[in-house]
Amino acid sequence: MLFADRAEAGRRLALELRHLQGDPSVVVLGLPRGGVPVALEVARSLGVRLDVMMVRKLGVPRQPELAMGAIGEGGVRIVNEDVVRRAGVTERELEEVAAKELVELQRRALRFRGPRRQVSLQGHTVVVVDDGLATGATARAACEAARGQGAARVVLAVPVAPHDWVERMAGSADEYVCVSAPLRFSAVGEFYGDFSQTTDEQVIECLRREGPVRR
Repeated sequence: MLFADRAEAGRRLALELRHLQGDPSVVVLGLPRGGVPVALEVARSLGVRLDVMMVRKLGVPRQPELAMGAIGEGGVRIVNEDVVRRAGVTERELEEVAAKELVELQRRALRFRGPRRQVSLQGHTVVVVDDGLATGATARAACEAARGQGAARVVLAVPVAPHDWVERMAGSADEYVCVSAPLRFSAVGEFYGDFSQTTDEQVIECLRREGPVRR
């Protein structure tokens, strides 16, 4: 175990991002659902704004836990052609999964933000935060979506990731920050004492608690 829970992971990740503390151009984006509690601690520690970046994994139809890509806000879509080919996924199946996930992405965006307006990313330094990185499909989609919305600089920050994660994610961000990148890595959850599923209600509460932040 590396972290007791996502809150501790966020506090420790924030220490690695101290060079951004108090910078008014910085916006922290949590990836729902599990990345949002981590992102809350980062945003509050740095004294900057928090929002969510809506992304959805595209799971292989017969193996939904296996990512063949991801979609993000602004029409971003990442497809891992190798996984699609090896899994024998047809173009029709890919489109059906993407359409289904787009509906869920839009539903959650409305539910999580409620009456809040999406934070503008135009010209800002955007810190994309998740609770860990495995395949990297959703993180890559989030980074591309941030750039598509005008981010001047993108920082990808996670508490834990495989040792070669920077090479895997090359070109996705301008800066990569991680607390621990162990050689032995099978799943993000193995590094947490409490890795229970984050609920929609917890995400909404995190966004409610976002302000006022410490300066």
